[in-house]
Amino acid sequence: MDLVTTLISLISGALGGNATGAVMKEKSMSTLGNSVTGAVGGGLGGLLMQALGLLDNPEIANAAGQGVEHLLGNLDLQALLSSIGGGAGGGVVLTILTTLLKSYLKSR
Repeated sequence: MDLVTTLISLISGALGGNATGAVMKEKSMSTLGNSVTGAVGGGLGGLLMQALGLLDNPEIANAAGQGVEHLLGNLDLQALLSSIGGGAGGGVVLTILTTLLKSYLKSR
């Protein structure tokens, strides 16, 4: 995973974490907490996408849409979409797990 896709995963994760915090207001961990948890989850989601081979699969890149390569430069569309999806998904999942764990520990 190169620097650009890593940054995209981290930013997408932070956005996913904050979106989750906005939906789960009663269990939200503040903007900073949601952002950090989401970014960590986004990084892990990006690594998972890479481990599954979704960041370098040319079939997915072709199905994702040809004709926009000139807009992205050296970053292929499939890597961009996988980084965004993996980052946001990882951010959401880790933020939900963290808020549930926090609520559980608080109730004990």
